[in-house]
Amino acid sequence: MRSLRYWQAISEATVQCMEADPSIFVAGIGVDDFKGIFGTTAEAYRRFGSARVFDIPNCENAMTGIAIGAAAVGKRPLIVHPRNDFMFLSMDQIFNLAAKWRYMFGRNVGVPVVFRGIVGRGWGQGATHSQSLQAVFGHFPGLYVATPASPADAKGLMVSALRGTGPVVLLENRALYELEEVVPEEAVPIPFGKGKIVRPGKDITIVGISLMAYEAKRAAEILADHGVDAEVIDPRSVRPFDEAMLLESIKKTGRLVVADTSWAFCGFAAEVAAVAAEKGWEYLKAPVRRVTPPDCPAPVSRPLEEAFHPSPLTIAQACLDLCKTDSSIRRGVSDVQASFAGPY
Repeated sequence: MRSLRYWQAISEATVQCMEADPSIFVAGIGVDDFKGIFGTTAEAYRRFGSARVFDIPNCENAMTGIAIGAAAVGKRPLIVHPRNDFMFLSMDQIFNLAAKWRYMFGRNVGVPVVFRGIVGRGWGQGATHSQSLQAVFGHFPGLYVATPASPADAKGLMVSALRGTGPVVLLENRALYELEEVVPEEAVPIPFGKGKIVRPGKDITIVGISLMAYEAKRAAEILADHGVDAEVIDPRSVRPFDEAMLLESIKKTGRLVVADTSWAFCGFAAEVAAVAAEKGWEYLKAPVRRVTPPDCPAPVSRPLEEAFHPSPLTIAQACLDLCKTDSSIRRGVSDVQASFAGPY
């Protein structure tokens, strides 16, 4: 079986869906650039040209409105934001039109517009270019919100998004773009709201989304050195969230750590902890622990940035503390973004 990198999987899903459905078009800042948004839109531009893959000016709010209108009359827009922070400028359209369309106009389906937003730290991104907005988008009914953490999931969730009947937000962490794994050649959709067990275990459950699913798996490898068998869950989508998988896991392990790239307060980690407390209280042997950035904006300095963001080490140490092993981490791991050189 062949393997693809994360960015190649997104590119392949986009091209295959555009071949099958002529109503799909791609728009965004830099989608027709020679780099093609980390390579994810380059092949689509080569295949379909500027009629279906085109650059836009800095007009996020206006383009979102145009895309929603196009979706309402039969098109399938795929809007790409090189940084998900730029999506703040389009939130009025996303929250008050796209998310509410089906409810306000009595439709059986919503507007099938897909928004890709790229998340990530590194190279001095600082306070305004390294935020993870999954909790913000996940707050609003009417949106599907997913955070693929592997190449196969990136392709499958993109296929679901481009074949769906409502608005979708896909958030991709750029630290994942070079990850490689076996990916089906066919355009096989992965349903929203269905998580996966990345690693089975019996002592503690670690929930991580996006980059944190990958880092949680690395944390589990560290924990194995300390005699702790961790189960790692990747929910894959924030809305809807696979509550059943979470509850089944903590029923088995009795302990829960949630890792997220965004803040704890009113965040995705808080939602997972709330579900565990409301619906799985009888299973828990210890309080839920959240591993998230400090409650302040991200710094620019690389050493401070490394201290700011969660890592396999901080996840593993939280698990050891929760298991009351009186252990400290004995070995380190490499930084997943050690080779990142910018500019995006």
